[in-house]
Amino acid sequence: MPSRHMYMTGEAEAPLRAALCGLRTTLELPDAFPPEVLAEAEQAAKSPRLPARDATDIPFFTVDPPTSRDLDQAMHLARTPTGYRVHYAIADVAAFVTPGGALDTEAHRRVTTLYFPDTKVPLHPTLLSEGAASLLPDQTAPALLWRIDLDKDGATTAAHVERALVRSRSKLDYETVQHRIDDGTAETPVALLADIGRLREAQEVARGGISLNVPEQEITEHAGAYDLGYRTPLPADGWNAQISLLTGMAAADLMLAAGTGILRTLPTAPDGAVSRLRRSAKALRIDWPHHVPYAQLIRTLDPSEPRHAAFLQECTSLLRGAGYTLFTDGERPDPATHAAVAAPYAHCTAPLRRLVDRYAGELCLAAVANETPPDWVTAALPALPQEMADGTRRANSVERECVDLVEAALLKDRVGETFDAYVVDLKEKDPSSGTVHLEDPAVVARIEGGTSKLPLGERLRVRLTQADPGTSKVQFAPA
Repeated sequence: MPSRHMYMTGEAEAPLRAALCGLRTTLELPDAFPPEVLAEAEQAAKSPRLPARDATDIPFFTVDPPTSRDLDQAMHLARTPTGYRVHYAIADVAAFVTPGGALDTEAHRRVTTLYFPDTKVPLHPTLLSEGAASLLPDQTAPALLWRIDLDKDGATTAAHVERALVRSRSKLDYETVQHRIDDGTAETPVALLADIGRLREAQEVARGGISLNVPEQEITEHAGAYDLGYRTPLPADGWNAQISLLTGMAAADLMLAAGTGILRTLPTAPDGAVSRLRRSAKALRIDWPHHVPYAQLIRTLDPSEPRHAAFLQECTSLLRGAGYTLFTDGERPDPATHAAVAAPYAHCTAPLRRLVDRYAGELCLAAVANETPPDWVTAALPALPQEMADGTRRANSVERECVDLVEAALLKDRVGETFDAYVVDLKEKDPSSGTVHLEDPAVVARIEGGTSKLPLGERLRVRLTQADPGTSKVQFAPA
């Protein structure tokens, strides 16, 4: 599910990088891995626990950002007489991590990979996450190999997972995949990503689910200066995400049938949150008739249009409240559904970057084999929901602080300038203050200092009054 991603293109100015480095220190984030963790990782990279099955004959490919090396997933897609077959390989982190060892202990301390615009703080040493355990092209690696059969409409008819050795043939990025599909040069397994992706999107519509195509904020260089803009997601981004969602739903079904598992759950958004979102829609001049459901509205939006991009960012507020629900007694948990997916769902496709996925994978393997999960898995389960909650909270804090800092750093020399903005929210107790979304650059910030009620939903000329990277604060006033 989406978050507010931000990344740099080119070499950002040294002060901005220094500020981001200082932020990592301020937030007291994990730094270098301890020597005993690196030593264990080096040994594990040399001698992982390898599975019996060899599936290196399947010509997998990966789809990731161009510079990514922590490749959790590889896929192969094919037609069958009754529909489609999805082979989805997930990096087998458990083949490298010994339960209770130094690597395992450190992973439980870190919980998730933390992303900054200029770098990341990884969950596992890069020797593994970007090396031996990653599904890099032309590298044989252990994986959890999913086989999911779909009918001609894209509905799941069967799902299976087992350990296997796999070998990716090519590392593709979203732009390359989109270009090859659009111009008809994609090989059949890649071309089928569009066919299956569209079918799965139709399945999503039918069950009432929604995927947010949230634009990424991109720091770009222009004549020696830096600016914030949006990168609009491509259709290929969404098709690729549908394969991951498909697998997460299959994992949830397997665990529910077995009676033991951990789900990613999200309650239905409260009326107050939806009402606030309706105010934002009005503010951004987006027509949202009362009879139109939220999910239907989202599908009419164009992420390349600035007002729509701003609204999609606001829509992520409805994802607040997501958590992890554990069940071990054979009874269906409550809650059991992820409101945005509109089905039971589990995190299982990113074990290089997220702790819980390693355990979900093991639970699915046990469910398919009709076996009791390993003791090291069941022993860790009770603490996992809170560990993931703490790790997710830290990741959200990093994301929020990064956005504030980068916006302040890139605007620090423009204090006093005026900008066009939309008023997207008001303070309940002080309607002369609120939130504005600038048209250009892509900034969302507080506005204060007015003497009258701000015009919610209207365009407003605003003056930048504060942009301090030291405090990560940006503030505007009516011009």
